[in-house]
Amino acid sequence: MRWMWIDRIVELVPRERMVAIKHVSMAEEHLHDHFPSTSRRKAMPIMPMSLIVEGMAQTAGVLVGHAEGFKEKVVLAKVSKAQVTRDATPGCTLRYTATIEQFTPVGASTKGVVELIEPAADGCGEAEVIGHIDLLFSHLDNNMGGVQYPEENFVFSESFKTLMQTSGIDADF
Repeated sequence: MRWMWIDRIVELVPRERMVAIKHVSMAEEHLHDHFPSTSRRKAMPIMPMSLIVEGMAQTAGVLVGHAEGFKEKVVLAKVSKAQVTRDATPGCTLRYTATIEQFTPVGASTKGVVELIEPAADGCGEAEVIGHIDLLFSHLDNNMGGVQYPEENFVFSESFKTLMQTSGIDADF
């Protein structure tokens, strides 16, 4: 992965669930394009839904990869459900909770909940569920077409290894 859409892993229960957070910041380039000011309205910077889905895919993908010690190349195969009811804006925090529903040698299915935590004066904002994202993952090396892929695990990069280690999770892959 070249782009990280999660900042920290806050909980990992192997083969069961993972919780990650993403702080939305004006330092992120995409916010300047969604949506810039016009002559009719002020700028409305929001995190695009596609990137919220990608944040959940990274959260759930790490959970699925961790289940087998990152021996498999885990790729997103299908977005079964993606429903987000509210925009994420700079200053907010997204909390992704991914749960494994089914795990087999060829892949896994996950259910995800996205919560939005808005900044509060006391620093403790309330979490609000703003989305449900259900995903299917494939173990690329166990594909039905028999296609061979490179030996190195190009899915789980050094960036993910660093993310896991800074979150206090052993990442020896």
